[in-house]
Amino acid sequence: MFGITPLGWVHTLGSLPAVPLAAYMFIKHGRIVPRSKAGVAYFFSMLIGCCTVFLVAHQPISPVIGAATLLLLLAGYIVGFIPWKGQAGLYLETIILSLTVFFLMVPTVSETLRRVPDSHPIVTNPQSPLLSGILGFIALALVVGVTAQVFHIRKRSRSVAR
Repeated sequence: MFGITPLGWVHTLGSLPAVPLAAYMFIKHGRIVPRSKAGVAYFFSMLIGCCTVFLVAHQPISPVIGAATLLLLLAGYIVGFIPWKGQAGLYLETIILSLTVFFLMVPTVSETLRRVPDSHPIVTNPQSPLLSGILGFIALALVVGVTAQVFHIRKRSRSVAR
């Protein structure tokens, strides 16, 4: 179904929980919280997706996106353990982990639109205006979302300081 191999299904179903987990944390906490139950589940779901993309990807850019996502994922979860980071670490963690969501959503949307419905996909050309528009919207959502998260963290830290 959808031209997906068994390993492709492992990749897809393994990484799929990251989408609602990220949405849940954005709604509940305003950011991805790596040291929460949802944050740990997000990490492992993203890890499955990052590690399996090298085996299932067909687009030349896919391994690059997978490697970048893996590096950002690890950096986002490690930065919280750096003792000298201070408040800057929270900003850095938030921005880095938001980028992982962006790198998750770009291929997710692209692949979904190019495969669904099974025999007549919504998008048949990677240069489709619809696909370009949606990817542009995702990029805009990243910029607006990261900006909102930074302001939220700043506002919260000022109220705690008072």
